[in-house]
Amino acid sequence: MGKTGKEPKKKKRKEKSQYFLTILFTLIALAGMVVYNFVTFYSNAVSDMIAVGESSLSQESEQLKGYLTKGMDVLQVTAIAVEYMMQGGADTEEIEAFLVEESERYKQEIDSNFTGIYGVFRGDYIDGIGWVPDADYVPQERVWYLEAMDAGGAPTVVSPYLDAQTNTVMMSVSQMLYDNESVISFDIVLDQIQIITQDVKLNDMGYGFIIDRAGLVVAHTDSSERGKNYLRDSEMNTLLIEVYERQGETFKAEIYEEDCTVFTENVMDDWYVVMIVSNTKLYESIRHIMIRNALVCIGVFGLILYFCTLAFRRIRIHMRNEEESRKNLERTNETILRTLARAIDAKDPYTKGHSQRVAKYAAEIAGRMGKDRDYQEKIYHAGLLHDIGKIHIPDAIINKPTRLTDEEFAYIKLHPVSGFYILRDIQGNDMIAQGAKWHHERIDGNGYPNGLVGKDIPEVARIIGVADAYDAMTSNRSYRQVMPQEKVRAEIAKGRGSQFDAEIADVMLQMMDEDTEYEMKHQAGPRMNILVVDDEQESLDQVADALKDEQNYMVYEEKSGESALIRMKETAMDLVLLDRQMPGMNGLDVYREIRERMNSDVPIIFLTSDKSGRTIEQLNELDAEGYLVKPFMPQVLLEILHSVLQEKESER
Repeated sequence: MGKTGKEPKKKKRKEKSQYFLTILFTLIALAGMVVYNFVTFYSNAVSDMIAVGESSLSQESEQLKGYLTKGMDVLQVTAIAVEYMMQGGADTEEIEAFLVEESERYKQEIDSNFTGIYGVFRGDYIDGIGWVPDADYVPQERVWYLEAMDAGGAPTVVSPYLDAQTNTVMMSVSQMLYDNESVISFDIVLDQIQIITQDVKLNDMGYGFIIDRAGLVVAHTDSSERGKNYLRDSEMNTLLIEVYERQGETFKAEIYEEDCTVFTENVMDDWYVVMIVSNTKLYESIRHIMIRNALVCIGVFGLILYFCTLAFRRIRIHMRNEEESRKNLERTNETILRTLARAIDAKDPYTKGHSQRVAKYAAEIAGRMGKDRDYQEKIYHAGLLHDIGKIHIPDAIINKPTRLTDEEFAYIKLHPVSGFYILRDIQGNDMIAQGAKWHHERIDGNGYPNGLVGKDIPEVARIIGVADAYDAMTSNRSYRQVMPQEKVRAEIAKGRGSQFDAEIADVMLQMMDEDTEYEMKHQAGPRMNILVVDDEQESLDQVADALKDEQNYMVYEEKSGESALIRMKETAMDLVLLDRQMPGMNGLDVYREIRERMNSDVPIIFLTSDKSGRTIEQLNELDAEGYLVKPFMPQVLLEILHSVLQEKESER
């Protein structure tokens, strides 16, 4: 009932599969976690980077707005003063003197880029810095005048322009006065705005510029770009259209075949502060961090893989050792069980092998009933020990050739109870004790020791009960030979539902119907050949006298090692009794010839007159079945022969 050789391989493959699945799932989990963290980190980092860029641009825009607002505030103060003078009747000379004075004060005290105040007052053009226009100069047609009139009295920033003579970008701030025809204005050189624009960068990355709706570059990080009109540049024209449409939003664009992030802010409705950063540079630090983190993750996973593999190997070694220990324990237990079974059967020479056969039949029945392998193994072991209680029954009763008396049969009925108390402390298989105690119960309640009825009898006992009854009828007994198969079948069928469980009996009947050659019965073992090798006739006679009543043994005698080897080549031997000390080739030489030259594993028992410690130690070191010290007791010889040959027969 041992496991097949394929099962360890399946188990090993299963262990490897579980290991690789564990590593795979760990890798997937780590990869998922890493990807999630990377995506989250990247998304947050990008968002933070954009937020920093927008914040930086917003600060620059606030500076620009503040600068422009300062110019408008200055203009409003001046406009109020001029209006007061006009309402007080001041003439042109007085207004001009005031404008000259204010222009100088603005330049000295407020901002050197404020170049001077001028305007149209009651139809006359007055300039605070003394500029005299050409005769064809019509101020009412100028942009600064027209935009002020359109603004309806509110100060307005006039679109910048490039001064062709000075190559500077300038702008005007204008305001219509109370009479709805006079306009005051002053020019601002945009050098300060150019200075502000120099800081339109993100951590020293990218570049920035200020542009109006007409496409004029008011200021640029690269001063050589100042004054250009980007609407005339096809690449930048596309960008500006999107800047105007998005109204201060951040967006991504391809500029000169490079992916960029564009930050924008709208200032004073008509001006836009734009910052452009290459995505390669913008996200370079993020990529470096992610690459480092990825390498760290790979290193961590490598360490996990290493330690998992190391742990797996150690666990496998431990499990292999555990498995080997378990197998050794199972083999030991199996050996003990078989030894106990042989000890039980040895009490009755007519039922030799009964326990093994019952165990075999019970396991076969269980398998046909759909029981799993574990159940079959357990019931096999239960079958081996079901009669262990017979150890307590006197041999005279067990081997009595005539009918038992009621008192003697009462002794027989004790063996299930005795067996139960012997076996009840066995751990891990309570079926063993159950099978021993109740295998003589009957379905109709007329069994012993408790008279249980039907399903109250444990299933293991019901199965063993059928197997036991079958083997009893198909084995030689002191009072009869093996019963004919037809009669055995009739008895099983007759006991179906009364003595035996009907379902189990049907399985047994099916097994019998398939056994057309009637092989499921007690088979008389073949005669076993025993070779006795001893140069002393007295020893040969002693062995012959001890074995005279053993009909299953054929004894051959040889007085020298040489003749013994010749005999073994002619006749297959089942056991050799070999004298250690003989003239010529001694027993040890013969032993080596048998093992090495003949490559035979035939059981060998040494005979020796020398019982010194050195000799006994030497014999114990050999792969022999044991030794006998001459002269020996016949009973000891028989016990050793029976034990060795019975084990040899069970292995066939």
